Amino acid sequence: MNLLTVENISKSFGELVLFENLSFGVNKDQKIAFIAKNGTGKTSILRMLSGVDAPDTGQVSYRKGIRVSFLEQEPDLDPDLTIEETIFASDNEVLRAIANYEKALENPDDQDAYQEAFEGMEHHQAWDFETQYKQILFKLKLEDFEVKVGLLSGGQKKRLALANALINKPELLILDEPTNHLDLEMIEWLEEYFAKENMTLFMVTHDRYFLERVCTEIIELDNGKLYPYKGNYSYYLEKKEARIEQEAVEHHKTKLLFKKELSWMRKQPKARTTKSKSRIEDFNQIKEKASQRRNDHEVQLEINMERMGSKILELHKISKAYPDKPILDQFEYNFVKGERIGIIGKNGTGKSTFLNILTGSDQPDSGKVVKGDTIKFGYYTQKGIKIKPGQKVIEVIKEFGDYIPLAKGNQISAQQLLERFMFDRKKQYDFVDKLSGGERKRLYLCTVLIQNPNFLILDEPTNDLDIVTLNVLESFLLDFPGCLIVVSHDRYFMDKIVDHLFVFRGDAVIEDFPGNYSDYRTYEDSTALEIRAGKEKAKVKSKEKSKEKSKENNATKNSWKTEEKGKKLSYSEQKEYKQLEKEIQKLEFKKGEIEQQFLTGDLSGDDIAELSKNLKEINDGLESKTERWFALSALIE
Repeated sequence: MNLLTVENISKSFGELVLFENLSFGVNKDQKIAFIAKNGTGKTSILRMLSGVDAPDTGQVSYRKGIRVSFLEQEPDLDPDLTIEETIFASDNEVLRAIANYEKALENPDDQDAYQEAFEGMEHHQAWDFETQYKQILFKLKLEDFEVKVGLLSGGQKKRLALANALINKPELLILDEPTNHLDLEMIEWLEEYFAKENMTLFMVTHDRYFLERVCTEIIELDNGKLYPYKGNYSYYLEKKEARIEQEAVEHHKTKLLFKKELSWMRKQPKARTTKSKSRIEDFNQIKEKASQRRNDHEVQLEINMERMGSKILELHKISKAYPDKPILDQFEYNFVKGERIGIIGKNGTGKSTFLNILTGSDQPDSGKVVKGDTIKFGYYTQKGIKIKPGQKVIEVIKEFGDYIPLAKGNQISAQQLLERFMFDRKKQYDFVDKLSGGERKRLYLCTVLIQNPNFLILDEPTNDLDIVTLNVLESFLLDFPGCLIVVSHDRYFMDKIVDHLFVFRGDAVIEDFPGNYSDYRTYEDSTALEIRAGKEKAKVKSKEKSKEKSKENNATKNSWKTEEKGKKLSYSEQKEYKQLEKEIQKLEFKKGEIEQQFLTGDLSGDDIAELSKNLKEINDGLESKTERWFALSALIE
């Protein structure tokens, strides 16, 4: 069933043509991702589909009576309403049914009105609405329903707008970067939500794992043309590569034909027959096709960054806390050359504060940060870059540097760096205030890289960047020889770039995990299964012991029940129980590290003996601590 039809739409801003004559449709139950470079009109198309904006030419047609919700990148919410009032202010049939029912209750004598309102509640299944919307708000960490919207952060407003869109349960949901401002736990919950809800989706997102797991179709806008792909992100990558290879073959054939026709054109006499005029027209078309070329080529960079000394960055017993919110507690770490660390954790656990302390823009309450003399930070923050009025793109980047030195005395100029990040020569002389949000983020990234840092810190670099730019950034970072710290909710990006993780658990607990995000999730899932299995096993043992005791002492059955109910952990036992879970997890980390070393295959006999000894000690410790943990688990009802 068709819900939406787009026919020959076009959009321009002055001389800038974003797109022309685009046509496609959206059918019921489709989950479509729309992929295009920043600045090519993705947000404009979403605004047209939602009815917020209109195309210059063409039309957007909806199926009669369908409900459409639109999540914008910058939601427009009433600052004077509370979170809960914002939810109830939306134009929703369920809310109208609730309002009619409450009105009917005020007039109990009007039985017909009451019966109609009651049937409306039944029809819309409105009885559970309050529970449903509160569950969604809780998952999106919007738990204080009485807070005014005007007091919320930008990220909280985006999450509230997302909650509003989900609660309305539209037949077509249009989303512009839905995973921005969500932590990893929220993103995974949203993936599960879309998997179980029968909802038609049309979205723009840079989150490639989200694309992989949620979307079943992809539409790509590339060089002014639309290319549909019936499949997820992996299928899209495979088919796009095949398409580009085929286009390259056809382009090569066209160039050969162009040379042949060019030779004929040069030999042609001035007098033209009808037949030759037709051939001349064909020649002009061939010439246009032959001159077309793709601009997504990549350049491998051997960056000649400033030398790093033996001392990189040392953290000595760093502590930081805000009222009722500890961030760091005696944290220690020494960075080594070439480290690539990812930082993950829920919103509000102190990730950005930690980065600010590293770079000196914030100070710890106690402890010391020691930076090596040769270290030069490049810090990409979430705040972005301040632009002076009337500045052009090339002028902005040249304020920070003219080139990046490469190996063998070569260099990449500011213009070349901008070209690599999809700013062609013409675009480089555009005014910055004409750029889209994603293009500004791209420019900001270039200003950080042109300074040639040897310690790069990126705080949510993937927000608002298109997938094409992300691929370029990943290629750049894989070539980057210095130290790298990345805070990101983009799991695909993290898996590709980092070697190990700092996991911010909250309450000043930070764990160092040896692996990328997928490794971490696998570990977390397996650990959770083991703990659940252990608890079930402990419960079974407890029940078996209880039955045996009941048989042996049948006469004291009632006292046995009283005794069993009294088996609760003391305060010290509760503390020990929680500590054991942490210690078991740490031992599992160490065990994994040692087992990984055995796989390298370049260990000496002494190394193997030493590692084997350490592994035995860890296994013994795990066995004793796990046994004690089971014993305490058995006492928990």
